[in-house]
Amino acid sequence: MAKITGSVLEYSDERITALMLEYERYIVSCAYIRMSEVFEYIVNQPCRRFWVSEIRAAVVIADMLKGDKLTKMHSAKREMFQEIYNRVIRLRSKNPGMSLYQLVSIVIQQPAPKFYLSPSSAKIMFYKARKKWYKKKKRKLHH
Repeated sequence: MAKITGSVLEYSDERITALMLEYERYIVSCAYIRMSEVFEYIVNQPCRRFWVSEIRAAVVIADMLKGDKLTKMHSAKREMFQEIYNRVIRLRSKNPGMSLYQLVSIVIQQPAPKFYLSPSSAKIMFYKARKKWYKKKKRKLHH
């Protein structure tokens, strides 16, 4: 089942927050900022969870269990689903009575090794969210 074009990730605000915090952490640690390297670094940082919904992940993992190799999917997303799939298989071997949805739900809430975004996608997300992010941050400082 293909993802619906234009569908919005239910965790998009949380993902933007994580991305923005990672950006700030990185910028502070740099003696010299090379924007070409910033987003490459950020997307490869660990996250507190996988940024995908339970339903979408369950659908994709079910397809993978049927043999789908996800060849039409962007490489970063394919890599993310492969990681989720591997964890689901390990978890299922320890919990054979759990439904696929339960297994996927547990796995996607585990820490992820990275954002699974392309640097260009992260850059677009950052620039779209930046103004709102700093406005919100400024309000918090004045309260």
